[in-house]
Amino acid sequence: MKLVSIPSEKFADYRLDAIFDCYKWDPQFLDSNTLAKHALIITESEYRELAKLTEELDFETRQAEEFLNNNLELIKPLKLPKKLSCKLKKMANYDSHKNIRLTRYDFHKTIDDKWVISEVNSDVPGGFAEASLLPKLAIKYLNDNKYFSIDFGEKLATAISEKIKPNGNIMFVHCTSYSDDRQVMQFIGDKMESLGFHALYGAADHLEFINKETFSILDGHKEKIDCILRFTPLEWLKDMKKTNWDGYFNTITPSCNHPIAIFAQTKRFPFVFKVLEEHNLNFNTWKKLLPKTIEVKDLKGKSNYIYKPVWGRVGEKIAIREAISEEEYKKIIKDVRWHKNKYIAQKKFNSKAIKSPEQEEFHVCLGSYAIDSKHAGFYARISKKNLIDSEACDIPVLIERNKNDK
Repeated sequence: MKLVSIPSEKFADYRLDAIFDCYKWDPQFLDSNTLAKHALIITESEYRELAKLTEELDFETRQAEEFLNNNLELIKPLKLPKKLSCKLKKMANYDSHKNIRLTRYDFHKTIDDKWVISEVNSDVPGGFAEASLLPKLAIKYLNDNKYFSIDFGEKLATAISEKIKPNGNIMFVHCTSYSDDRQVMQFIGDKMESLGFHALYGAADHLEFINKETFSILDGHKEKIDCILRFTPLEWLKDMKKTNWDGYFNTITPSCNHPIAIFAQTKRFPFVFKVLEEHNLNFNTWKKLLPKTIEVKDLKGKSNYIYKPVWGRVGEKIAIREAISEEEYKKIIKDVRWHKNKYIAQKKFNSKAIKSPEQEEFHVCLGSYAIDSKHAGFYARISKKNLIDSEACDIPVLIERNKNDK
């Protein structure tokens, strides 16, 4: 892995093109720029290695979630919220062949040059346009044909097209008050529109479920939906005032993602490995790549662990002492003490910083997508601290051709 700089004299134009051509509408977090001034370059051998590891991880994940779905008595270690766990029996009709299963595994390089994963984004992974259009834009500005990229959006659009009828209605479910959610949905919605499908954009409560079929209630009239692409997290659905949100669990309408994603979305997912191994499932790749993860209550006497919230996203409330302020660290530790079951403890790994041509050091989180257990592309973020949070920068991932290739 290495960093290559976008030419500094062209970065302002690059940023504008990212905003207007690549759905990167708001490349800011507070006063911080969140669009990297570099491209992340990986070799073809790194690409092949990551693709292989991603598909192995996803095979293990999907085997586990489908087994758990048929053996719900085994999910106790996950300690899912009661409002969610009481709906799981509704998933008895889940058919993996009719739904689109999208995941993203977050890889990091350690100081001893090994890959580790910090988690899987199992439920609603984002970064669609950044993984599709931003790399093409970077190649244009670098003006170098030795680089190529993977078009994640093309792979996702193909997967959706194969599961639903031509010209069907797709509801893009998201938190409608957030532009950063809408830009994710708008990108893939426009992609599907170009293929002849009809895109509708709405919140989670803009759907109704009748006889397990799905209908939009936008604009005051019902319209049958042929596919749900959901970007609203499952654990947020349970707080909806509308009472029929559980229709997401047993609808026969194809979904991306189906609520079966809940099992792996919780950071407690590794706590079911032992019991599932007794049923002849294996987690060899997960156990090789994931730092040791334990209950907070079992941490006594152990050192060099960090705390992560069970339902955390975007690096929020992760207690890495040197990466956050002392005040924030103390606040998280206090919350951990009062709510042990809402956190897990994970062995800290030493992230390897890579230097830019300007000699700045950055830590990298390289997200690797799988769609129906096939590798589908990359989404990366970089940060000057060893925590990838809301202040981190989105960076395009490019693959450097082998020198022997013409």
